[in-house]
Amino acid sequence: MGGSSIDDDWELASPSGGPRTLVLVGCTGNGKSATGNSILQKKAFVSDANSAGVTRTCEMQRTVLYDGQILNVIDTPGLFDFSAETEFIGKEIVKCINMAKDGIHAVLVVLSVRTRFSKEEAAAVNSLRTLFGNKITDYMIIVFTGGDELEFNEKTLEDYLGRDCPEPLRELLNQCENRAVLFNNRTTDRTKKDEQVQELISLVNLVVAKSGGKPYTDELFVEMKKGARMLHNQTEVSKQENEEKLIKRLTEMVELKVRETTARLEQQLAEEKAARLIAQKMAQTAQMKSSDEILKLRESLERAERELRDQAGKAKCVIL
Repeated sequence: MGGSSIDDDWELASPSGGPRTLVLVGCTGNGKSATGNSILQKKAFVSDANSAGVTRTCEMQRTVLYDGQILNVIDTPGLFDFSAETEFIGKEIVKCINMAKDGIHAVLVVLSVRTRFSKEEAAAVNSLRTLFGNKITDYMIIVFTGGDELEFNEKTLEDYLGRDCPEPLRELLNQCENRAVLFNNRTTDRTKKDEQVQELISLVNLVVAKSGGKPYTDELFVEMKKGARMLHNQTEVSKQENEEKLIKRLTEMVELKVRETTARLEQQLAEEKAARLIAQKMAQTAQMKSSDEILKLRESLERAERELRDQAGKAKCVIL
């Protein structure tokens, strides 16, 4: 499943009644692979509590739901951590597009309730829009992992997203029209497992209905599909050569977008850092000014007290 070659069955999937493709994205350590296993209800993806991340390459697994609906679940490495090489990210995104066949029915943005939503994560989600266009937001569902921790503290997802919800996360939820679900990937309760998957599938069905049954595609999907058709009737030798050229061309397209996105992200973070430094300097200046004013006020009070004591002493001498 993890191979990079272009498959020949691009025409087999039916956008309306065929398999639905879900892609897991998010920063390393948020529990993408464990969430994939919960959706599939089997240990298909390697999952471990490892800060460095376990998933090394895009991988697709398939399951059939009780109603006969086929789900393709694609797990991805931390493509949006921006710690990986641009070439690696490019190749993995192209591989993901190849696996997605006729498009993506839902993008599952995996976040963890164990860690506070950071500006870096917000920037990573923004990079998703930069790479695939603003339209991708219509297909996004937020999956919060760490449901066991909230349950232990007798809290709900609504409690977690209450008054202390960071503004960037609130903005992301608004963009996704509050499509969010809480997953407990550690539960052994079969009913709980079924309920959270059904809640997610309901949101996927909502996305599918809103999009008129049309999965997300962009120019990369079009190029991939066009290339697959051209390769279909070629000999094995020429097919391999042209396939390599197609992969290279698509990877270069993605790499260019990734570089542009990374540069924009770095500029944004640099501007935010500069703004923070200016704010800190202004705060320090205000504090120093305040300290000076307090010192002057204290000196004025001490001087006034001395003058009062001197006047009282003089008055006593006059009386005597």
